[in-house]
Amino acid sequence: MLAKTTEYGLRAVVCLARTPNQRQSADQLAKATQVPRRYLHKVLQDLVKAGLVCSQSGPGGGYALTMSAEVVSILDVVNAVGSIERIRMCPLGLESHSDLCPLHRELDKAFAMMEASFQRLTVAQVLDPSETTSPLCDTVA
Repeated sequence: MLAKTTEYGLRAVVCLARTPNQRQSADQLAKATQVPRRYLHKVLQDLVKAGLVCSQSGPGGGYALTMSAEVVSILDVVNAVGSIERIRMCPLGLESHSDLCPLHRELDKAFAMMEASFQRLTVAQVLDPSETTSPLCDTVA
């Protein structure tokens, strides 16, 4: 349902949010998120460009969130590395479908609901300790 790049971005942000006062290297993040390091580097660049993550080179450097996990929505992360593609015209390309056909109108409504849900859900909520599963990444040692 989500592009691989989006999933990787979410994994990276959740991993960074687990240790808010500690920078993590790309190698640490790649290991914890199980994302190939070269691919992760591109994702991290997108997150930095969007202002969600900062990077610092050198000893003691690494990546960190720029803001609290309580204010970063899942939609913020999705939009930083990709987007939820809304349906603006019928992808069948039929001349008789100048507007969205009933099928594609319903699909677009579903995308709109997903977008709204992602806007309401924060990274902190994903990390809620009452959840029994480890979300999206392993614990960084």
